[in-house]
Amino acid sequence: MPETTDDACRVRAVAALDLAGSPPQTEFEALAALAAQLLDCPIGMITLLDRDRQWVAASCGTDISQTPRSEAFCNYTIRSNHVMEIKDATIDPRFANVPLVTGPMAARAYAGLAVSARDPQTGRVVPVGAVCALDTHVRDFAAAHRDALTHLCKLTEALFAVRALKRQAEIQADHLRRSDQIFRQAERMAEMGSWRLDFETDTLVWSDGVYGIYDLPLGAPMARQVALSHFPAPSRAVAVAAMTDTMRTGVPFDLELDFVSNSGVRRRVQSVGELETSNGRPVALVGVLQDVTARHDLEESLRRSAAIDDLTGVANRAAFNEALAHWTDVARDDGTPLQLALIDLDRFKLINDCHGHLAGDAVLRAFGRRLQRVHAVDAFPARIGGDEFALILRGATALQAPELIPRLLAALKVPVRTDAGIIPVSGTIGYAPFDLAEDSLHGFIHRADSALYQAKRTKRGSARAWTPRLEGHGSLKTDPPLSAMELSAWPGQMPGASVFQDRPSAA
Repeated sequence: MPETTDDACRVRAVAALDLAGSPPQTEFEALAALAAQLLDCPIGMITLLDRDRQWVAASCGTDISQTPRSEAFCNYTIRSNHVMEIKDATIDPRFANVPLVTGPMAARAYAGLAVSARDPQTGRVVPVGAVCALDTHVRDFAAAHRDALTHLCKLTEALFAVRALKRQAEIQADHLRRSDQIFRQAERMAEMGSWRLDFETDTLVWSDGVYGIYDLPLGAPMARQVALSHFPAPSRAVAVAAMTDTMRTGVPFDLELDFVSNSGVRRRVQSVGELETSNGRPVALVGVLQDVTARHDLEESLRRSAAIDDLTGVANRAAFNEALAHWTDVARDDGTPLQLALIDLDRFKLINDCHGHLAGDAVLRAFGRRLQRVHAVDAFPARIGGDEFALILRGATALQAPELIPRLLAALKVPVRTDAGIIPVSGTIGYAPFDLAEDSLHGFIHRADSALYQAKRTKRGSARAWTPRLEGHGSLKTDPPLSAMELSAWPGQMPGASVFQDRPSAA
């Protein structure tokens, strides 16, 4: 017989109950026993029918667990809305030769009523089996027996509905457990977690990932102010302002902030948050926190690489131009003192010619390190040409330029130890203050360049501050010629020479 739509619905409904072939359930066993008792029969059963089999979901008086569907009494019961009764199965052509009748059970009389369940796919309620009783003697069934089956049928269907809901809940819970496991794995891989701040209770709930970022044990109670305290003051102020604005306007926020974990590890985190509403009323802030330290460090490294001179480790020409434009803008806005020093490495071509380019590179690196030692915060050193350096001095450091520049000049004269020997070096410096009346960078750079020009004309290895009387002097593009004394000193610095070998050297 071809499968009908009802058959397909029934098979899905039976599968949703998860009773076929499973261990007997106590509540259904009790109904089977009631069926046998109320109908005065030795055998009571609750059966389910799929495509080919009849499954005994519960029984009393028999240990049969399944039969072919074609041999089952209940296969006919499910086709009727009424109680199906068989007085003597031995004379019924449908059942006279089936094992239930001819075998050890020797069934003779049968009464059963179809029970229904819901197909989870279509929502249709379809017959899925029967509640029935069998007797080993030929007999009739009374109206009271039929009424008992009707009541038992309703009880069975109610239990089927509960069973289906329970199974659906178990399946959903299993899906949630798997989803939660996947989410936790994703949290660990992405180094992130979720959070929720309830407005009414002011309670903060975290997922495992957030506890990991904070380096706190799972489940540790956390108050909002304590959570915020892990952000340094500037980042904390930004976070509080963003949360306040989101609560007021409903506009989500997305921030990158500095962060310090409970174990003191400094991190960079991204915090994303938005408003949660219920019936149009704000009830919570919800969001995600992610550790983006690795990405942030990589981006910073790439930015530094793009702005740093590979050889000397100080800023390159592009970064210098950007920094000078920025700090002159700041000086115009708030009057921050600013000085620009231009430094030439003296006789660098001769160093390359006499000692080789590797030695020349070592000298350049030494100059870069010495310029970096001027001031960690308020000095910005840069290499702006082959042997040309610049130094931007800001704030109090700029005001101290007349005392600082001579010390720098002395540091630049310390010989450099290289693989080619100890090489005498020096630098010439010209420096100038920023003039608030200037409209462009050109005048600022020109004044420092004029001071450098005059220093080089006067004496290599000297420093010169700009003064108004230097105005109009142009830049010196080449070093002044070597003196006879200088020319006589240089050959002694070829590899193997010892003119400076008794002097202390520093990079």
